[in-house]
Amino acid sequence: MSENKRAVRSGTMITDLTSGSVIRQLLAFAMPLFVANALQAVYNLVDMVVVGQVVGGAGMSAVSIGGDVLHLLTFLAMGFSSAGQVIIAQYVGAKQNDHIRRLIGTMFTFLLGVSILISVLCTVIRHPILNWLNTPAESYGYTMDYMMTCVAGLPFIYGYNIVSAILRGMGDSKRPFLFIAIAAVLNTVLDILFVGFFGMAAFGAALATVIGQAVSFIISLVYLYKHKESFGFDFRAESFRIDVQILKPLLSLGIPMAIQSAAVSFSKVILMAWINQEGVVYSALSGIYNKMGMMMGIVSNSFTTAGSSMVGQNLGAGRFDRIPRILGVVLGIGLTISAGVSALVLLFPREVCEIFTSDAAVLAEYSLIIVPVVLNFVGAATRSGAFAIINGSGNSRLNLLVAVIDGMIGRIGLAFLLGFVFSMGSQGFWYGDALAGFMPIMIGSVFYLSGKWKRQIYKQ
Repeated sequence: MSENKRAVRSGTMITDLTSGSVIRQLLAFAMPLFVANALQAVYNLVDMVVVGQVVGGAGMSAVSIGGDVLHLLTFLAMGFSSAGQVIIAQYVGAKQNDHIRRLIGTMFTFLLGVSILISVLCTVIRHPILNWLNTPAESYGYTMDYMMTCVAGLPFIYGYNIVSAILRGMGDSKRPFLFIAIAAVLNTVLDILFVGFFGMAAFGAALATVIGQAVSFIISLVYLYKHKESFGFDFRAESFRIDVQILKPLLSLGIPMAIQSAAVSFSKVILMAWINQEGVVYSALSGIYNKMGMMMGIVSNSFTTAGSSMVGQNLGAGRFDRIPRILGVVLGIGLTISAGVSALVLLFPREVCEIFTSDAAVLAEYSLIIVPVVLNFVGAATRSGAFAIINGSGNSRLNLLVAVIDGMIGRIGLAFLLGFVFSMGSQGFWYGDALAGFMPIMIGSVFYLSGKWKRQIYKQ
């Protein structure tokens, strides 16, 4: 047997997801992801709550706009780390250990280099960015402080996502959770210190976030280095050389996934620019809508990631019989959680919104976002099953199709129709965003029923 296909040795960091109870494995994998994603979401959520309570609507607007810009800038980290995770999972299932080692070095060099380029570019065009987004005058200074501080920390976000992708592709979701937990606690403490006590406003919130991200990346990198023998990566300078043969499948899957992430983020930025034209109150409301959607999104992302890794390993091992059970569990759990959270928002809408702000002008209009929020919850639950089969199978073309339909045609098209044509304003934009979230499950269902996912396996 060649080195590329040698069997996985005992004592490695790799977890076999191709046998045993599907629901037990999925929950064991997904729960640390869920908590990790929840803690990661706490970064921006805590920023908004602390700044919203101390500074008011202008501060909330700044965190909302700056946070959405930052999310857009991480599209390559999200896309390529997700692609790397799927490919590693399939390499694990196919026992191609040498490919795992080469992919790790390629991912580090490629993505960290990209993050630095993006940071430099955004620094140069920072004023046009905020002008294009119709940033309200009341929050312009706060937004600039928040955005540029976060941009400086972009390499840390990319670095953490690389390490997490490596570990999750090998079936380990617990360590990424521990790394982000430390960072989330640090971010929360520093938020209260910088904003509440030192009066550093949006800049203090962003600085707390960057410090938390830096600590998370450094700790995760040290862990990976100390366990380098477990996966055969020696961390020598030559090991970080980009391997063209390995880069090809990473680009093949990563570009569509990055476009998918970018398309959704870009469409949300477009919607934000439209909403900002209506003033700082609606900009703040948009921040609450996005953060509430993000809370359900962490459930969807957790089970998407867990499901993708399980699908990837089982496809690599030829265990097609386990795929339907994996998808059924992913959808069932997501919909159950969505129903519970939706009931909470419908029963106590004002109380939920008061978590974010005490600004009377913002709370006076809270009812505009409640139904769109609930629709967003349900759509997020259905997306997890769709992306588990699409991402796990490594279907790059379908990822691109979802990106175009969900991100560009669906979200922007529906929002434009409801907001401008039907004169619903900001509420129409929120409805359009929420309804577009059901596009992936429609596409994913057709893909699953076609059976073509059985052929989407990387063979080197």
